[in-house]
Amino acid sequence: MRLTKRLGLLAAAAAFTASTTAVAAPTFINILTGGTSGVYYPIGVALSQQYNKIEDARTSVQATKASVENLNLLQAGRGELAFSLGDSVDDAWNGVEDAGFKAPLKRLRAIAGTYNNYIQIVASQESGIKTLEDLKGKRISVGAPKSGTELNARAIFEAAGLTYKDMGRVEFLPYAESVELIKNRQLDATLQSSGLGMAAIRDLASTMPVNFVEIPAAVVEKIESDAYLPGVIPAGTYDGQDADVPTVAITNILVTHDKVSDEVAYQMTKLMFENLGALANAHSAAKDIKLENATQNLPIPLHPGAERYYKEVGALK
Repeated sequence: MRLTKRLGLLAAAAAFTASTTAVAAPTFINILTGGTSGVYYPIGVALSQQYNKIEDARTSVQATKASVENLNLLQAGRGELAFSLGDSVDDAWNGVEDAGFKAPLKRLRAIAGTYNNYIQIVASQESGIKTLEDLKGKRISVGAPKSGTELNARAIFEAAGLTYKDMGRVEFLPYAESVELIKNRQLDATLQSSGLGMAAIRDLASTMPVNFVEIPAAVVEKIESDAYLPGVIPAGTYDGQDADVPTVAITNILVTHDKVSDEVAYQMTKLMFENLGALANAHSAAKDIKLENATQNLPIPLHPGAERYYKEVGALK
């Protein structure tokens, strides 16, 4: 009798422990960003602070090589939210192998279109580089191989009638390393795809005289992708930049995957739009995140949780 009673108590205790564990199971939200000197990372940190408000959430922020790596990690279930350039998202959905996607990534779902990236080609003044044509024979860095930035570089150079072979040397380096090499006179220029006012270029412009290279609208029109639009780096964005610089703008998209629950996707979307001020405090690029633009021109389906939020606030019918 005693043994039976004891076994019953043990079974009840085990059942209680199991049910408690199930109720308290944490919700992991790993946010995939980019290099720490770029724009994705500080905005990702600001988002993680908001997402800590989600019940039982455990958030983390991962520095990565940005767009292409982020999308492949999402497809593999190794993150719950990622920043990516719109053209990379399109390539991932369609499985463009040359862009770094061996097969179509059909698990991807959109949370929101956010702010624009701007292609920023900056050169040391002493290099004499003022135009795209001037890059011939010079030393330039274009971002990590098959990163979103490097794919942007290829598209722009092709539209301008240039190839990497025209350059004196091409390095495939992240933002901060590229800037350090320019400071040390080991590189002449760098092409960076980022939000305006990025830390690495601010650092370079405050350290030495630089030139910003224009990308004319006629070149933008030749790029074979709807993701590329004419844009402008406004005068005064960086030290010594006294005039507007015509360039290319590309929408950034926050992406998740189909295994993230509708409720978590809903909360991630809601908390972002309810706390845009905190994101803008983390980086000024986030000031351009607008609810009215969030569902425009997305190359992949919206996550049902995000769709629920947009319908709730009248951004979608």
